[in-house]
Amino acid sequence: MVARQLAGRTIRDPLVLEAMRAVMRHLFVPAAIRASSYDDRPLPIGEGQTISQPYMVAIMTESLLLKGGEKVLEVGTGSGYQAAILAELGCTVHTIERSETLAREARLNLAAAGYGGVTVHSGDGTLGLKDEAPFRAIIVTAGGPVVPEPLTAQLDPDGGVLVIPVGGRGVQELLRVTRNGEKFRTEELGGCRFVPLVGECGWQLPDS
Repeated sequence: MVARQLAGRTIRDPLVLEAMRAVMRHLFVPAAIRASSYDDRPLPIGEGQTISQPYMVAIMTESLLLKGGEKVLEVGTGSGYQAAILAELGCTVHTIERSETLAREARLNLAAAGYGGVTVHSGDGTLGLKDEAPFRAIIVTAGGPVVPEPLTAQLDPDGGVLVIPVGGRGVQELLRVTRNGEKFRTEELGGCRFVPLVGECGWQLPDS
């Protein structure tokens, strides 16, 4: 997976490549589809959510510009795979999952894979974790209509980075937002497809 799908394409950060080698992806994939764990595509994990394509996980991780040891917030825990990659980089990881079922399963997956130090929270990730801020990096693994203001407010003022897909419910642009004081610089990193980011500062559920 790493040689063909990541290093064989555009991923160059050696820390990211090593983390992707170290984390066993199949431990975060439902047993019924575990044979497809290392395929070059996203996979369903229940509750209408997916574990992202390995290449997209690597792109988003590399775009955070991490050196190791930073405090990171992930919005959208899913099965816990992205959080494990961040933990493998030596980061202090807080991750938020809207679905209590997935949050519970992610805790079990992370513990089984040896990443029990990751803190999994249940709640509205679009609001971030104000009590734990500031974060050196924030990664959002679902697509929102806008960049949530609570997340940019919780970035480290001295160069904190937010990576988030923004656009419609079907197709988004991956953005990197860098904070310096009260100034924010936004870069476009390419098109992508993610499940909707649901929450107060994201998409609303149909019946809400």
